[in-house]
Amino acid sequence: MSEEAPLLVLAAGKAHHDGCPGCAQEHRLHINEGIPYKEFFFVGVTTLASSLPITFLFPFLYFMVHDLEIAKTEEDIGYYAGFLGAAYMIGRTLSSFFWGLVADRVILNTLFGLSTKFFMAFITRFLLGILNGLLAPMKAYCIEVCRSEHHALGLSIVHTAWGMGLVIGPALGGYLAQPATKYPDSFSKLSALGRFPYLLPSLAVSLFATVVLVVCIWLPETIHLHSCYKRKVTLDKATESNPNCADTTENKRLINNWPWMSATISFSIFALHDTAYGEIISLWAVSGRRYGGLSFSSEDIGNVLAVAGASLLVYQLFFYQWVDKTLGTVYSSRFAAALSTVIVATTPLMTYLSGFKLSLAIYPALMIKNILSTTIGTGLSLLQNNAVPQKQRGAANGISTTAMSFFKAVAPIGAGALFSWAQKHTDNIFISGDQVVFLVLNLILFLGVLSTFEPFLVIPAKPERLF
Repeated sequence: MSEEAPLLVLAAGKAHHDGCPGCAQEHRLHINEGIPYKEFFFVGVTTLASSLPITFLFPFLYFMVHDLEIAKTEEDIGYYAGFLGAAYMIGRTLSSFFWGLVADRVILNTLFGLSTKFFMAFITRFLLGILNGLLAPMKAYCIEVCRSEHHALGLSIVHTAWGMGLVIGPALGGYLAQPATKYPDSFSKLSALGRFPYLLPSLAVSLFATVVLVVCIWLPETIHLHSCYKRKVTLDKATESNPNCADTTENKRLINNWPWMSATISFSIFALHDTAYGEIISLWAVSGRRYGGLSFSSEDIGNVLAVAGASLLVYQLFFYQWVDKTLGTVYSSRFAAALSTVIVATTPLMTYLSGFKLSLAIYPALMIKNILSTTIGTGLSLLQNNAVPQKQRGAANGISTTAMSFFKAVAPIGAGALFSWAQKHTDNIFISGDQVVFLVLNLILFLGVLSTFEPFLVIPAKPERLF
């Protein structure tokens, strides 16, 4: 159909173009008020595939850096672990905007598992980050396949799947890494998995990514493929009669969209904190008691993270929508951020516990922390997507994911360096090194809390329940 073809008008009063997938999607939403379960399922598994490669290495990262013989002393392991953990996000920072506009590819996990040198491991993680940009289009897509009353559920599913990946990934790494050592009856030290102790979890993530790549074939397009006539009416009236026909020059000015910019900045601060916290927790838990750690094995931390992930799934599926409707998007994010500071502040005290008392403290703490982080992320994502028109959501989410990826790239490097410094300063007179680590994490979190208040956060003018 040519651009000059006349518009069809739906009962809802919106302009409709024959042959346009975006208009066809809007028509489906007009006649079907229910939840799009099939589309949400595709969104969930695709997002899960995107998040698995990020943290599946955290439980064995400490041991892998040790085996690669790059660190001269045990105290230096955290420093190099930070760079290896950041490699993925550095790559994603360079490509998230592009993939947010175009597509996604997933590869290179297997080569990471075959790494025998630190440089090889770093490069494969970097390239994997470049080729993985699913999060941005999935955030935009989950908004476009459902009605406005289901937007919170759609983004909740994205963040649930993302959070599950950040938990299932470390669980896979914890259980499947070093199989010849953990399961000598099933795996020989002379086999490939014995010679490459970190290959098995990498293979598991790669296989799942391959399945999801096939699943993506069934994802229908939602973008509008037509041009809009310029009419001699005000921008507000044009937008009201046809939201897809807003002035294109205005649409391009994302940098001047302060509601979107403020939500993106806040989201990036929390991304910095969450990534640093995730790496610190894994390194701190497996480090020795003499360094203020818990002396956990990779299986121990895998167990904790798996249980935390299960609680996250239950919360997102059954409770988040109620929290969002009761408190509002802004207040729920703000309250979750404030409560997170208490969890972070009390975490280093767990080093004085052991046995059942330690389990009674660390399991609920990580469960609650994951739930709070997901509440914050989902709320800020809602604000971001509410602040831009449909035509801009792919680009807007691509840019925000680029910003988030930059901070997530900085976080492991800074966290690793800080953790390495802390292990060398455990006997400070006033405050020990491990307590300094969690103090810095809380300072970043405090900045995040401030960013949820006016004038730092500008609320988009949308009919969603924001307060």
